[in-house]
Amino acid sequence: MQTLDLPEPTDHEIKQSNKLCDMIKKTIVDAGGWIDFERYMQLALYAPRLGYYSGGAEKFGEQGDFITSPEVSPLFAQSLANPVAKLSGRIPDVKILEFGAGSGKLAADLLLALQALEKLPEEYLIIELSAELQLRQRNTIQQKAPELLNRVKWLSHLPESPVNAIVIANEVLDAMPVQRFMLKDKIVELLGVEVNGKELQLAYKKANKKIAEQVHLLGIDFNHPQHTYLSEINLHIKPWVKSLSQCIDKGAIYLIDYGYPRSEYYSEERHMGTFLGYYRHRSIDEPLWYPGLQDLTAFVDFTEVVEAAVENGFDVDGFTSQGNFLINAGLAEVVENTQSESEIQRLQLVQQMKTLSLPGEMGERFKVTGLSKGLDENIPGFEMRDFRYRL
Repeated sequence: MQTLDLPEPTDHEIKQSNKLCDMIKKTIVDAGGWIDFERYMQLALYAPRLGYYSGGAEKFGEQGDFITSPEVSPLFAQSLANPVAKLSGRIPDVKILEFGAGSGKLAADLLLALQALEKLPEEYLIIELSAELQLRQRNTIQQKAPELLNRVKWLSHLPESPVNAIVIANEVLDAMPVQRFMLKDKIVELLGVEVNGKELQLAYKKANKKIAEQVHLLGIDFNHPQHTYLSEINLHIKPWVKSLSQCIDKGAIYLIDYGYPRSEYYSEERHMGTFLGYYRHRSIDEPLWYPGLQDLTAFVDFTEVVEAAVENGFDVDGFTSQGNFLINAGLAEVVENTQSESEIQRLQLVQQMKTLSLPGEMGERFKVTGLSKGLDENIPGFEMRDFRYRL
């Protein structure tokens, strides 16, 4: 476990991880000696007080394990505010509904930008299961936009009655637990976790008929019987989209994440899948390394997203790269209109714009999908370079 070239966790972190390991081992024993990877990932990320997202450690920004677009620069939220402001004029009594608000920086910056545009929503709802992250988000908004904190409400589940809403989900789908599978000679095996002595160990088992059929429906064209094809499938996307359709009466959804259309996701060149762990800004292909201390994530199959959307009554209004979306949303104009106190600050601003939008940075790796319900026109942000045909 110590052979990886990674920063050494603290004694407290190791103690927390060991507690989570004990919980996972008990779960495995209770399940008969093996659990599938989806169940393991659920525990590693979300086990109460011990999982990665519920254990209280710093996750976002320079001191965490990864950096999101809102952490890079307020330019992200300021650009996103433009299409959101346009939509707020088309949707009566609209609320903003953000999933997994991270550090709260996107919420704070977006509220400030909408205030400047005179398009503040009456309510900004945040769906957040982690009490620790709720507190962090509240503190961020209190520091950056104290006069707007009273518009923010935290929920542990979707509103029970349908609402008119603009939904924002930035790096949410990639944090859903996935099933990992191996395909060889048309046989599907699921990756899981068992206990070997006192250690957790990865182990494959033949997939049940339902999951095997779902994997075969992905249309993976792999004709090398001497090799195996490894990948993952997210079985939570369709139920999540369905729950949104039941919650939203009229509105729009912006899904921002790293991923591919299905034809690219399950291509032969991607035969090792997309799953990775992250710890202190380093990628790890060792999912059992100190469970609870590393982020576990997989890229998004955006074809799965749009299939679920169509099945549940949404219109698919756009699909493009984050760079194209931000340019469509007015990123260049936002930069141009931002006052800089010095030439150094101006250069920093330009660098932030490049990080968010250029293909070699976040601009191409991240994609944006736009969905709508009950609207007469496509939602803004996809006017140029709309790649829906790839889905």
